[in-house]
Amino acid sequence: MKEKRIFDYVRNIDSILIINGGENQVDKTFFYLTGAKSGIFEGSILRVKPEKITIITSALEEEAAKETGFDVLVYNTVSERNEILKNAFKNDVNVGLNYSALTLELYKQLMKIIPDKEFIDVSQSIDEARKIKEESELKNIREAAKIASDSFQDFIKTLKEGMTESELAANIVYAMMKNGASGESFKTIVAFGKNSAMPHYMPGNAKLKKNDFVLMDYGALYNRYCSDTTRTVVFGRADEKQRDMYETVKLAQQESKDALKAGINGKDVDMIARKIIDEKYPGRFIHSLGHGVGLDVHDHPALSPTLDFMLKANMVITDEPGVYIPGFGGVRIEDDLIIKKNGHEEITSAPRELMEL
Repeated sequence: MKEKRIFDYVRNIDSILIINGGENQVDKTFFYLTGAKSGIFEGSILRVKPEKITIITSALEEEAAKETGFDVLVYNTVSERNEILKNAFKNDVNVGLNYSALTLELYKQLMKIIPDKEFIDVSQSIDEARKIKEESELKNIREAAKIASDSFQDFIKTLKEGMTESELAANIVYAMMKNGASGESFKTIVAFGKNSAMPHYMPGNAKLKKNDFVLMDYGALYNRYCSDTTRTVVFGRADEKQRDMYETVKLAQQESKDALKAGINGKDVDMIARKIIDEKYPGRFIHSLGHGVGLDVHDHPALSPTLDFMLKANMVITDEPGVYIPGFGGVRIEDDLIIKKNGHEEITSAPRELMEL
């Protein structure tokens, strides 16, 4: 049980309170614990005990809340919500809060509604619990990765000279939703030509030209869980420099993926890829090799040159080396992988060979 796992990391806590604000202040831990597939749950609250979860929500989300199978308390007004909140936590003294997802405004509200509590930060305990995925979570992430991989064959056929980056980005999102995604797991990146040298480039009105790099970084959302994939192709014929950049990145990814397993330090895996790239393109690999994936597309650190991070079984991470040359272009190849005791499971399957279209 996910709630019990969180309590395994904390001591002297009577309960945990997860509270949501507006649409941009919703704590993903709410969905981690409830598994709710529908609803936004603005203004909703969880009371979490090791053996029990209670959802406090508005009538707007009543049916979605009941689908989870947990106890549900429904309010119609803010004053009703506050009264239910008081009663739900009246016997608790030490209450855990997820400080990392809590705005100052919400914290001040809680201090007014239940001022007699000792609030304790349990955000690190939540983060630790969420790093290791349960089988139900892995199933959702596998499906999100499959949708992204299957969609590649659909949207890659739409490339045509003169199309804009934004047009291709729209085709990518359409293909993923047509194949079963509920949306994109982050804002899709499409970069043509020299724009591909910017890792976090936002697609615009640049038009596709012959022999351009086409970098596509995208992910599918499925039951609120994310995938994250990047592919780089050449629209036309790759020149010697483009081909060498691609093959260098591909080799760096393969060598680093081969080292992935539980118990290895992510810093060491990053170094494998970085050494290969730096031999030919020193200083042109300008980001970490990979990150965790889950309810958030950047769920936790994983493979970084500056962080000691031990990989554990059932973590889901990306492996995404890249080479970026300003004024010329960039190459990135990214896949999602599940860490296993003695290796890894690769869950993305879009082609990795250099494609000339």
